[in-house]
Amino acid sequence: MRGMIGRTMRRMGRAYYFRDPPGIWQWLVVAALLLVLDQLSKWWIMRTLVHGQVIKVNTFINLVLVYNEGAAFSFLAGASGWQRYFFITVSIVASILILYFMRRNSAQKLFCWSLSLILGGALGNLLDRVFHGHVVDFLDVYVRTWHWPAFNVADSAITTGAFFLVLDEFRRVLRSR
Repeated sequence: MRGMIGRTMRRMGRAYYFRDPPGIWQWLVVAALLLVLDQLSKWWIMRTLVHGQVIKVNTFINLVLVYNEGAAFSFLAGASGWQRYFFITVSIVASILILYFMRRNSAQKLFCWSLSLILGGALGNLLDRVFHGHVVDFLDVYVRTWHWPAFNVADSAITTGAFFLVLDEFRRVLRSR
């Protein structure tokens, strides 16, 4: 009877309507597509550039192949190697928590959209750490001589997901007033 959205079933002369709450599959598909896009972009950049090589795209974006052994803004990049396993563990725990929250709140679209972006990004960077020992970054955004730290598709998704998560919470607070 599960999955019969909008259909009726006759039982003892009465109509019963079954509505399943939306599942997390749609959100997992979003995360999986993002993961594939992230990994393909990193694969392409590693095949196209050598470490440190810069290709100017326009007046504010360069492509540059860099390796980040740390977290955001190269946090802990200079540590002795333990940070790889620490960030792998953090990514796995975060992914499990995200799946739990998606399952419990699968009907909340913006919330789950946010979590799916964060999940896809976290898994993309997790795969980099597991298979390469570092995260592959390649997008260099700059204004004149000021450069933002290099990032990748996964980082963009995590940042966008975090923004939408905050936006969702603001909306929730405003609705409760």
